Amino acid sequence: MLDMDMTQPVRGDFDRQLLRVQRDLLRMGALVENSCVLAREALCDRNLDAAQRLHRHDKQIDKFYRQIEVDCMHLFTLQAQPEAEDLRRIGAFMQLVRDLERIGDYAEDLGEVAIKLFPYPIHPLMGRVQTMLDRCRSMVAMCLLALSDLDAESGLEIKQKDDAIDADYDELYALLAHQHNLVGSVEPTVLLVLAIRYMERIADHATNIGKRVAYIVTGERT
Repeated sequence: MLDMDMTQPVRGDFDRQLLRVQRDLLRMGALVENSCVLAREALCDRNLDAAQRLHRHDKQIDKFYRQIEVDCMHLFTLQAQPEAEDLRRIGAFMQLVRDLERIGDYAEDLGEVAIKLFPYPIHPLMGRVQTMLDRCRSMVAMCLLALSDLDAESGLEIKQKDDAIDADYDELYALLAHQHNLVGSVEPTVLLVLAIRYMERIADHATNIGKRVAYIVTGERT
């Protein structure tokens, strides 16, 4: 039988480490959210400085990603017999950190699209693209708030926003793919097709984060 006096300090250390991982996830999330803001400035406001800052941001995000993965693995070694809730939370954190890292990557990809689009005139559909990107940014903010509050209901509500993003993608893809009387280079159209695909993936990962938050709280997969 384990000595209660020995297990309590271990449990306390485990709880502190778990809280630190959760805080680091939120710090990483703040960087990811800021990357989405920079991506909007780069793509929609034609801000080259924002596009260039995205690369530095992504390096910071990747650093958090690697450290949080290591910290999660370390948590498994702190408890000889972790409780089911502990395992659920650590497993969800390891998936969450991958979702956040991918959102950061897609934001950086949007910055690269912005740089390539800069020499061309503003595309007539850029207003629609901006609306889609703003919806994506809203979803990222929502999933991070759900994570901060461990709010299952808010986490699951994000899926409804994802349906609007899917509709945006389908409509914009159809408009971009079936342009008539296209004059000049086809590159801007191809780049915008890539951009809306990156946005659609950002929304998918934000939806995943919301679902993982709900799983942490309820133990039920959706």
